[in-house]
Amino acid sequence: MNLRSRITLATALVVAFVVLASSVAIYTAIRSELRGTVESQLRQIANDQGSEGRRTPMFGVPGAGRRDFGGARGFVQYLDDSGDLQRTEDSRARNDSDDALPVTRAAQRIARRGVGANLSDATVDGTHVLVFTNAITGGGALQVARPLDESDKVLHWTLIALAIISAIGVVLAGIIGRLVAGFALRPVEQFTSQAEAIASGVDERRRLDEHGSDEIARLATSFNATLDELERSMHAQRQLIADAGHELRTPIASVRANVQVLEEADRLPPEELASLRHDIVTELDELTELLADVIELARGSDPQAPQDDVRLDSLVAVAAQRAERRGDSTVSFHYDMEPTVVRGDSARIGRAITNIVDNARKWSPEHGVIDVTVRDGMIRVRDRGPGIPAADLPYVFDRFYRSDSACSMPGSGLGLAIVLQTVHAHHGTVTVTNDPAGGAVFELAFGPSHVPPAATVDDPDA
Repeated sequence: MNLRSRITLATALVVAFVVLASSVAIYTAIRSELRGTVESQLRQIANDQGSEGRRTPMFGVPGAGRRDFGGARGFVQYLDDSGDLQRTEDSRARNDSDDALPVTRAAQRIARRGVGANLSDATVDGTHVLVFTNAITGGGALQVARPLDESDKVLHWTLIALAIISAIGVVLAGIIGRLVAGFALRPVEQFTSQAEAIASGVDERRRLDEHGSDEIARLATSFNATLDELERSMHAQRQLIADAGHELRTPIASVRANVQVLEEADRLPPEELASLRHDIVTELDELTELLADVIELARGSDPQAPQDDVRLDSLVAVAAQRAERRGDSTVSFHYDMEPTVVRGDSARIGRAITNIVDNARKWSPEHGVIDVTVRDGMIRVRDRGPGIPAADLPYVFDRFYRSDSACSMPGSGLGLAIVLQTVHAHHGTVTVTNDPAGGAVFELAFGPSHVPPAATVDDPDA
């Protein structure tokens, strides 16, 4: 059952319940009013007949009789103090036993006690009547009754009318509910159609209409924002693949050329052969590093990545020691570190720190000193290199960006892009400036931090 049918059914059921409750209330009110009118008349008649009975001795043949009460034929009978019929009065002198009102136990008790009154329904000669029994002072009771034929007829037609009106009301409610549901759900249907068209991939730049300020418009706005983010992500992935493919051509072509040369290895001098093999290994290392960087960037921000307490000072110490142990490294590090812990993915943060440290090592002069500071969730790395040209500063974190001065340097141009992605994934910031005294300064901030209890700084020089 679709949503429109469910709304229609719910509307019809609610209206049916309301109409049924209203019909019962109306029927009960009319019945109560009609019976109340007859009851008032019977009480008045009982008072009149009781006065008459007190003035006229009521002895004679037991029985019951009919009398005309204001144009409506009624019944009257007297009970003695033992609860039996005493005598009958009939304006037409009838003594037919079918005219006798049934004497109930309640009526007999009232007659014996001489106090109280009772109202009950009975059938006399096939006629539905309302019987009022009233005690007579000194003993006995007077019973008067009036037919309810007219009241029953009114109630019968009232019931039929209410049933017809209720049925019409429920049908109309269902029709109106379906029309209203269709009108209310029209934006949802349009939303669904547009979403299906977008999902089919016909036009990935298509967006939902955002008319109005209701819930559907808000949903469309959120959906469009999701599509915008998805489009940016897809564009970034396509760009990454295109850039990676472009960057991979050079090392692959170089390796292929060197391998082709190796086919004639028996003709090459040993020195040239060794150099060729070294070049192939170097190019394969660069290719491996490039692929690792591409995979790291393609991962993006992984919400399922483990979040641990990460010691920034320890990761910096490990990265610096690794940089110093490289065979071609002549740099040294000057440390100013405090024990600092942040929440995050230790592997990714460690990779970002390594990239920053390696970048500083790569641009440092021989026997240069790199200053490293760790404090309050922030890492600051300063080298003694030539610095970054002002024109290149806005682009150093772009993927595959390499300045003119960096073209001759090893690397893929992805290291700093990985740093930016990692820092943003941890809701931090990264900046780069040039120190007035020379060299580039990178600052990474990873957000809230704390000092671990009883912590000591790892001494890389120890």
